[in-house]
Amino acid sequence: MHQQKRLASVDALRGLTVAAMLLVNNPGDWGHVFWPLEHAEWHGCTPTDLIFPFFLFIVGVSLSLALGPRLDAGAAPGPLLRGALQRAGRIMALGLLLHLLAWWLMHKPEFRVMGVLQRIALCFGFAALLACGWRSAKAQWALLLALLLGYGGLLLGAGDLSKAGNIASRLDTQLLGRFAYEWDAGTGRAHDPEGLLSTLGALATTLLGLRAGAWLRRGARRELCWLAAGSLLLGVLATAWLPWNKQLWTPSFVLWTGGWATAALLLAHQLVDRLQWRPLGRAFGVNAIAAYAGAWMCTVLLEGLDWMAPLYAAGFGWLGRLAGPSMASLAFALVFVAVWALIVRWLDRRGWYFKV
Repeated sequence: MHQQKRLASVDALRGLTVAAMLLVNNPGDWGHVFWPLEHAEWHGCTPTDLIFPFFLFIVGVSLSLALGPRLDAGAAPGPLLRGALQRAGRIMALGLLLHLLAWWLMHKPEFRVMGVLQRIALCFGFAALLACGWRSAKAQWALLLALLLGYGGLLLGAGDLSKAGNIASRLDTQLLGRFAYEWDAGTGRAHDPEGLLSTLGALATTLLGLRAGAWLRRGARRELCWLAAGSLLLGVLATAWLPWNKQLWTPSFVLWTGGWATAALLLAHQLVDRLQWRPLGRAFGVNAIAAYAGAWMCTVLLEGLDWMAPLYAAGFGWLGRLAGPSMASLAFALVFVAVWALIVRWLDRRGWYFKV
C-alpha cells in the first residue's frame, strides 16, 4: 500500500524490529542462548518479548500514516478498506504457506494453523477496518479500553493464569487441538502463543499504534510523551491483577510494551525525521514481510535438508571451543542477520520492494 506521507523513522523502527526478529529466531544453538534473547518462560517480560508487540504497534502506526491522509482528502473509505483486507488475506495465506513448507520439509507431526504472520494479518485487517470505518478518536479509545478490560476480565474470571488452566489455552484446545503450536496427546491439551483468544491483546496493541500514528501525523509529540509514560505506569500498576505475559498477551503486557514502543517511536522520529540522522534499518523496514518470509524459508530449508547442524559446526564450532557455546550461538545469529541485511540493502538499492 503506497503511503502518501512516508516517515523514514517508521521504516527504520520497523526494520530494526524485523532485524531483531531474525536475531532471536535464528540462534546457532537453542540450548545456549543468552537470556535477553529468549522469551520469558511464562510470566515476565524479557527484551525479546518486546519485539512482536513493537511490530504490531508499528502496523497500527503505518496504517494511520497510509490511510489517514487519503481519508482526510476525501477518498472513499470502501476501496481503501477492500485493498487493506485483501492484503490482510494475502499475509494470512503467506503465513499458512510458510507453515505448510515447515510441516513438509521438517517432517513436523502436525500442521500449525496460527502463527506470527497469521496474527499480523488479523491485526492488520482489524486496524484497517477501524481506520476506514470507525474513525472517531473517542470511539477508538473506547474500543481499546473495552478490549483491555474485557479481555482482562475473561482471563481473571474464567480459570487461572497457569499454562493449562487459562481460558485462552482452553479455547485453543477446543478450536485448534493438535493443530496448535503445542499439543499434548496424553492430556489432550493444546496451547498456542499466537492463539485465537490471546489475539484480543494483540489487537489492542495494534489499536494503540493506530492512535499513536494519528498523533504522529499531526506532530503531537507532547501527547505521545504522555502516552508513553502513562502506558508504562499503567502497565506496571496492572501487574497487581494480571502479570506481564506475552503468550497470553495480557492487558498489562499491552500497556507495558506499548509504552516502550511509543517511546521508541518518539525517539526515532526525533533522531531521523527531525535531526536527520541516518535511518538505520530502513532497508529491512521497506521489505519487512519479504525479509521475514525469506529468512523463514532459509531456515526451514537448512533444517529440512539437514544442513544447519554441519554448517554451524564447521563455521562456529571453533568459536564455541574458544569463547563458549553461547558466544558461538550469538555469533551465528548475528551473521544470519548480517547476510539478510546485505540482501535487503541490495534489493533497496535496485528499488525492488516485495509487497504481499
